[in-house]
Amino acid sequence: EEQARRLCDDYDAAAHEFYFDRHPGFFLGLLHFYRTGHLHVLDELCVFAFGQEADYWGLGENALATCCRARYLERRVARPRAWDEDSDAPSSVDPCPDEISDVQRELARYGAARCGRLRRRLWLTMENPGYSLPSKLFSCVSIGVVLASIAAMCIHSLPEYQAREAAAAVAAVAAGRSAEEVRDDPVLRRLEYFCIAWFSFEVSSRLLLAPSTRNFFCHPLNLIDIVSVLPFYLTLLAGAALGDQRGASGEELGDLGKVVQVFRLMRIFRVLKLARHSTGLRSLGATLKHSYREVGILLLYLAVGVSVFSGVAYTAEEENEGFHTIPACWWWGTVSMTTVGYGDVVPETVGGKLAASGCILGGILVVALPITIIFNKFSHFYRRQKALEAAVRSSGQREFEDLLSSVDGVSDVSLETSRDTSQEGRSTDLETQAPREPAKSHSY
Repeated sequence: EEQARRLCDDYDAAAHEFYFDRHPGFFLGLLHFYRTGHLHVLDELCVFAFGQEADYWGLGENALATCCRARYLERRVARPRAWDEDSDAPSSVDPCPDEISDVQRELARYGAARCGRLRRRLWLTMENPGYSLPSKLFSCVSIGVVLASIAAMCIHSLPEYQAREAAAAVAAVAAGRSAEEVRDDPVLRRLEYFCIAWFSFEVSSRLLLAPSTRNFFCHPLNLIDIVSVLPFYLTLLAGAALGDQRGASGEELGDLGKVVQVFRLMRIFRVLKLARHSTGLRSLGATLKHSYREVGILLLYLAVGVSVFSGVAYTAEEENEGFHTIPACWWWGTVSMTTVGYGDVVPETVGGKLAASGCILGGILVVALPITIIFNKFSHFYRRQKALEAAVRSSGQREFEDLLSSVDGVSDVSLETSRDTSQEGRSTDLETQAPREPAKSHSY
């Protein structure tokens, strides 16, 4: 009897019945295996659950029937997050459990950290816009600051602002001051300082609240946040160096001025900060990451087509303007094959027009083939991202809180201890009152 209890979950010596707390559907397949010698894959079980059940009953992959073995091995070897191009089933859009478990593992780091509960709530507020009302407000403010920064950068390039700043710079130089001091409009400068202060607050807060500093610097969105504020501080350093070298030559000052202009141009990367609040932009990044083969094929097709048709156009239009060399024809070939058609370079001979027609038709066919695959992948990752956000949002207030409160809550440990004690006392009372009845749920 002791040996039987070690093999099963429960054993009724009077009725000689064994009780196994396992999947009943797989047990029917197990009976079928002992009758026929063939084990078939169950569709209601995922491949990993099926493997666990088979390992529990001591069955290996060799026990699978030949009709199911190839399908089982293919699903087992396939990565859980792999893209299935031929699958349109709703299950292929559902978020993988590993994706949610990654978030759970990240949040579980707060259990042993100092002020873990507060840091966890603040981190979820900043990272998950659907976590709570403050997180939605924080997301709206962040989007507004990004848009204000982009608008200020665009307004700064208007001709009237450029003329006003040039006049102010001339007056400043005449007064013996630095032109950089009056280069920007006062209102735009204050707005820029406010945006930089907000961006710096975001980066520093995310860095301090991040569950893992190493993972923080490996995340692309965090790198975008750092790049968005780095040019401002580099511009300050370059401006300080420019002020310290007032007695330097004009060539050196010109080089430093070009460096400052490059740093100012890098502010355009702030538009990428919207990817943190846009499912579409994140899906686009995931699509490009998983479509590097298709993108490479597309570029290869374009390169071959541009080279071929540029050579034909050079031969037919050698005497016309814009077709003097084959490299000069590459511009015409690229514009024609992508069906953009600027019209700055136009063939005039019959041979050149035929080459242009073939280039346009070839571009339509060549570009359409990989673009369809890339678009399907984008649709897949967009729906998958939305499903993952919904899963994290719904489980963020239930599973994550329950999981982590049991880690860092001392009261939870005492509650479990008292609960176990009460259950042991209750089971002792029941044993003294009546004999134990085995469960009737899974009897075979």
